[in-house]
Amino acid sequence: MSDIFSVENRIAVVTGGLGQLGTQFSKSLAEAGAKVAIFSRRPFGPEQLAQKFPGLEGRIRLYEASVTDKAALEAATEELVADWGVPHVLVNNAGIDSKPDGSAEQNAPFEVYPQKYWDDIIDTNLTGVMLTSQVVGSRMAEERRGSIINVGSIYGMVSPNQALYAYREKRDGVPFIKAISYAASKSGLVNLTRYLGTYWAPRKVRVNLISFGGVKTASFDKEFIDAFLDRVPMGRQAEIDEYNGVIRFLASDASSYMTGSNVVVDGGFTAW
Repeated sequence: MSDIFSVENRIAVVTGGLGQLGTQFSKSLAEAGAKVAIFSRRPFGPEQLAQKFPGLEGRIRLYEASVTDKAALEAATEELVADWGVPHVLVNNAGIDSKPDGSAEQNAPFEVYPQKYWDDIIDTNLTGVMLTSQVVGSRMAEERRGSIINVGSIYGMVSPNQALYAYREKRDGVPFIKAISYAASKSGLVNLTRYLGTYWAPRKVRVNLISFGGVKTASFDKEFIDAFLDRVPMGRQAEIDEYNGVIRFLASDASSYMTGSNVVVDGGFTAW
């Protein structure tokens, strides 16, 4: 039975693979024997890559491409196919958000929320997934195999609870509203996943979504963390490596009968 969880020698693309979670996904897949192609808009040299992923030289390569630039994605995919072959796995991980400690303008009330922030987040989190899936997924479909894993959020399932952010106005004297764009982008992934899961099922490409909860990080205010954890049945955020298992599960044959699904990993946040 252990063999069905194997990703040995599979070729995996991870977008945003240098970020907090992307680094974990790239490292975990490579350690399990996969060849990992990181698609990143940031240039990153071989020496930097070796420092970030020690001992995994030869299993992780970087291809410079923004998920919002289809021509760059096509060029990166062509280069990858020439280097290693057609990918077996695509992890659509690249994403951006306004943070709880971000500017008031980025988290303004809906009535005055600037369109530029809406455009930036929708372009990366939703359009970027569509474009990357279009470019990489179509190559998988030609090969009649593959697994696409979209990285979502609990805020794609439920609306942000604005009470979590009320401390900011009390502290700073400025209204602070968790903006609509991140939730809208992640909600869009729910049906994009279902659409592609059914669309490509006849060509044996599976498409699933993971809706994550919070992950432990130093970038959030203590007031936010305390309020958030009061609403998590398990009483804690995820450790940085606790999402790796579900990524590897969906990348492997252990999930061979799953497509169009939303796997929720949130410590119980959405169960209440």
